[in-house]
Amino acid sequence: MKIEKIVDEGLTLAIVIRGSDWEPGLNFPSADEDFQQIGLWRYDKGTKLSQHIHLTNPRNVSRTQEVVFIKQGRVRANIYTEKRTFLKSIELQSGDLMVMLKGGHGYDILEDDTQVLEVKNGPFMGIDKDRERF
Repeated sequence: MKIEKIVDEGLTLAIVIRGSDWEPGLNFPSADEDFQQIGLWRYDKGTKLSQHIHLTNPRNVSRTQEVVFIKQGRVRANIYTEKRTFLKSIELQSGDLMVMLKGGHGYDILEDDTQVLEVKNGPFMGIDKDRERF
């Protein structure tokens, strides 16, 4: 897998998954201890996955994490360290996915009619409790 991990001082801040990075089978680029678990599926027709239910297990989640999927268009993601220092920019395009695990981020939309799906853990506690702008 050619998945890119953006790391600062040993902390994985983000995982970038390009549309071309999907390998056959089930692959998890996230670590077991990450707040967001990311699984990539790539199977052929006729594959059957066993039915299952996820059990209730208490978890202590101390931060909101974000996943963005670029459905259409282009986005520049600006990545910041836990100390709010700019680290790098990365361009995402249609079919790309980025998992933000730690640190900060900002986005610049680079094309008209860019469409992005954002997924993050909840519940949402309100802007004043869930984020800090810098």
